[in-house]
Amino acid sequence: MAPIRKLLIANRGEIALRIQRTCREMGIETVAVYSSADREALHVRFASESYLLGDPAPADSYLRGDRIIEIAQQCGADAIHPGFGFLAENPEFVAAVAAAGLVFVGPPAGAMAIMGDKLASRQAMVAAGVPVVPGSTEAAADAATAQAAAEGIGYPVMLKASAGGGGKGIRVVREAAEMDGAFTTASGEAQRAFGDGRMYLEKFLEQPRHIEVQVLGDRHGNLIALGERECSIQRRHQKLIEEAPAVGIPADTRERMYAAAVDAARAVDYFSAGTVEFLYVDGEFYFLEMNTRLQVEHPVTEEVFAVDLVEQMIRVAGGEELRLAAGMQPRGHSIEVRLNAEDPQKDFMPSLGTIHNLRLPGGPGVRVDSAVYQGMEVTPYYDSMLAKLIVHGSNREQARRRMMRVLKELHVGGVATSAGLALTVLQTEAFREGRYDTGFLERFQKNGETPARDVPDDLEEIAMLVAAMHRTHRGVVRVERSDAGDGLAPWVQVHRRNLLGGRTSR
Repeated sequence: MAPIRKLLIANRGEIALRIQRTCREMGIETVAVYSSADREALHVRFASESYLLGDPAPADSYLRGDRIIEIAQQCGADAIHPGFGFLAENPEFVAAVAAAGLVFVGPPAGAMAIMGDKLASRQAMVAAGVPVVPGSTEAAADAATAQAAAEGIGYPVMLKASAGGGGKGIRVVREAAEMDGAFTTASGEAQRAFGDGRMYLEKFLEQPRHIEVQVLGDRHGNLIALGERECSIQRRHQKLIEEAPAVGIPADTRERMYAAAVDAARAVDYFSAGTVEFLYVDGEFYFLEMNTRLQVEHPVTEEVFAVDLVEQMIRVAGGEELRLAAGMQPRGHSIEVRLNAEDPQKDFMPSLGTIHNLRLPGGPGVRVDSAVYQGMEVTPYYDSMLAKLIVHGSNREQARRRMMRVLKELHVGGVATSAGLALTVLQTEAFREGRYDTGFLERFQKNGETPARDVPDDLEEIAMLVAAMHRTHRGVVRVERSDAGDGLAPWVQVHRRNLLGGRTSR
């Protein structure tokens, strides 16, 4: 296969920018596509060339696979990278890309189809000898069938959409009386989200940890595990904080988990980057699912292994063999916080508005994957994630303290964000000691814990007041700031000292 010279990125936001950066360093031209809501977006400005897809709704823009392939052919692109979300795990799109004579930067359609169907993937893993959570291997046609299966598995159980993802189509059922309502709700949600309302059941594991293994393979049969990530700080199955490596997993268990992840990928003839996710409880691990794409949290793996996963994906797609050997050891520790435009104090309601007073953190060991800019409109059309804050330290405690510093430096005016909640979690004794599981955030909120607040927007008003006082009184103005413990809720005192000397206002 010929090397890729021109790549169309079928995505938006920070992941489109992330891929563009790697392409520039590899000498690859980039093609951006965008909706009318993203005309001024950074991924459009920074691409070698860009093309309008359509109206803001994803169905009219970023999900237009036919239009994306048409643009790729017209502009002379060699390949398409899907990023994550939208068309990233759509096997029909992968097949269409290949039929158009283009290269898809990702896994084969067959592997994607099996792993994208949660029920089919369970069946494949059982056949491959990979440990799975006890549960059903056939779809439940209705609530009565699900209830019969639950009796055999034992309550509590988890109802899951066969075509699920992103936390949709999932309900915990703790007793038989809850099954009818839970099945109707979950199946309907799955039908709306994925066009597939099939459900299956798994035993609900109490207080498990969510551990995932990064796998990477090429078209020549080479396949390796590249460490693991801890993703247990999540709400409604949506991750908030991720770190690598995971804390407190015995070395022999970790190696068994790596071997199971490679077996899982090999069972479906996988190549490119992918993630095998496990639930870990009481020293045992169970296959949960495989994400056949680049993960949002991939930077923490990149930081501890000093590897560019996007570069590896592009090289594999171009036919190269893996340049990485099995058994690589991580260096130090990395933590990622997802910065979402949502309000944790209002049940994570999406927060819309115009970004202003933007201040992004920096310094040694700090990485910000972001598409945010001053004046950017946060719209209701797309995912609420604005940026990813990533730190690397020589050990976990240094990384934790560095992330706390990063969150205190950060300011995003105009919208509420999840930064304060992340800071509060990082300060807890449980997180400090690595004692948490997937139910941590829910228990944390039920206990009445209040997230640290973002810097209030009235600082802008205070700055205007200071300027007005200076002009009016021709004095020298001093602003005193004192952080209220969490570093994100400052109070400010404004003093004016006139040219004659005494303090005249406070």
